[in-house]
Amino acid sequence: MIAIKQYLSSSIGKKTVMACTGLFLCLFLVEHLYGNVLLYANDGGAAFNEYSHSACHNILIRIIEIFLFAAIILHVYQAIVITRDNAKARPIKYAVPTSHAGSSWFSRNMGITGSIIFFFIVVHLKNFFLPYRITSMEDNVTLAMLVKSAFQVPLYTGIYIIGITFLFFHLSHGFRSAFHTLGLNNKKYTPVWKTTGTIFAWVMWLGFISFPILFYFGIAGGSIPNIN
Repeated sequence: MIAIKQYLSSSIGKKTVMACTGLFLCLFLVEHLYGNVLLYANDGGAAFNEYSHSACHNILIRIIEIFLFAAIILHVYQAIVITRDNAKARPIKYAVPTSHAGSSWFSRNMGITGSIIFFFIVVHLKNFFLPYRITSMEDNVTLAMLVKSAFQVPLYTGIYIIGITFLFFHLSHGFRSAFHTLGLNNKKYTPVWKTTGTIFAWVMWLGFISFPILFYFGIAGGSIPNIN
């Protein structure tokens, strides 16, 4: 137990927790995107509502949900700790930042992109999770109707697009970085993880970004009733 605690307190241990929670959250994104795609079924939101209802009453999903929130909190906490430790280790910035050669702004500022994504998650939960699971919605209002209504609001649509775009950049670097941290990279596999991470980030971005755009312009969701 002491050895585990010492490992988790070490630099590599903290990064390992970051990598594992990040990859777990990637799996959630795939599942979340699958559920959201059901909104495109021309059935008045029935398939999406049934999927959401089933998830709420599935004990396995509820347990995974607890791990999901724990993973988000751990991921954010470890990011703060690692950023703080790095700042302490290098209190005086170099006059000429030569170590940044070849790296992008996003890869050097994962903390900033992560903070924007976390803000987006909080807003997203407030708009959907809170009324659907905690405070309850008005009678005759379904989750699909709530989604359609939210994407008709320019402010939330803009926040969603910005949040998903920053998620794209965060995933582009974070996916392959996770495998690097876990020691699963070498000259042979590094290009594979890089390409896989880029493709994954693009698929997630294109998939999630389609909802606010298509719903806002009325291209999708025509069969879903409006909230009176």
